[in-house]
Amino acid sequence: MLKKTPSNNSLRAGLIVLTIGFIGCGNQGATNSFTQTNIRIDENLPRVVATTSIICDLTRQVAENTINLICLAVPGRESYIYRTTPEDREVIAQASVILHSGYNLEPELNKILAESQSSASKIAVNQLAVTQPQQIQLSGQKLINPYIWHNAKNTIKMVDVISKNLEKLAPENATLYIDNAKFIKNELTQLDSWIKSRINTIPEGQRKLVTTSNFLNYYTTAYGISLVGALNKMGSRENPTNSQIKNSVKTIKQAQVPTIFAETTVNYQLIQPVAKQANVRLSRRLLYTNGLGEPGSEADTYQKLMVANTRTIVEGLGGTYLIFAPKVPQ
Repeated sequence: MLKKTPSNNSLRAGLIVLTIGFIGCGNQGATNSFTQTNIRIDENLPRVVATTSIICDLTRQVAENTINLICLAVPGRESYIYRTTPEDREVIAQASVILHSGYNLEPELNKILAESQSSASKIAVNQLAVTQPQQIQLSGQKLINPYIWHNAKNTIKMVDVISKNLEKLAPENATLYIDNAKFIKNELTQLDSWIKSRINTIPEGQRKLVTTSNFLNYYTTAYGISLVGALNKMGSRENPTNSQIKNSVKTIKQAQVPTIFAETTVNYQLIQPVAKQANVRLSRRLLYTNGLGEPGSEADTYQKLMVANTRTIVEGLGGTYLIFAPKVPQ
């Protein structure tokens, strides 16, 4: 998070040491991990489980170090294929609050939560934030698109859901949560405007996104780009068929785009033959669609993810990228 550095950089009550830590930009984070081994829990603080990297990061930004934050999903790994471990089940059983996506983004986890005898509050953050989600076509079926965070305005609503539930959990910290949520929402409002301004620098005829999934339709709808699904069935572990390549090449040529894009979760090399035959560039910069990037990457917080994706799209389609520099409220 592009935020002021707090004056107290020490962890409260000698909190937690992790196997894999995740601290965002500047703000002292809640203690959190992506594997549940070798964790020292501060018994004086409530335990909050976040099931996706996005929810984990937003919770960290709101809560700082007032909770034991345990994050189940590893950055860079797709939530919908995540497999819970026995340690995850134990963590879920001991949690005070479980912040998950809803909208079946984590199908296996949904089963675990349904079976759990835990008295923890189970908060479907995405589902509560956006009650009228977009739909996508996937394998011939019309399904709810749970990737609501690709529209920054939706993420503002996610922050509200997280903050309000933390206030219920730890009312003694309500002022901190309210203040942090206000700060984050201000930053996301600026981010939303910045994305629109950068997309508007792309020549109007080139505002078409050809990529390997249609999960980005929240982004394209919010920011005025057409989503061309030419590569929806490509980029998996299997080589595309000649028919798939031919159909994709035809669609790309009709779209008349200068660049096509792959996601971080697909095999980049499988897309290269399509770009070559269509005589377009394949962006070397990848899009983050399923969640945050690895710690230390250009997309290891929500804000940085949105900036990175916007930069990739804008530079690839002939627009002008400028650094996002939010103004800090006085």
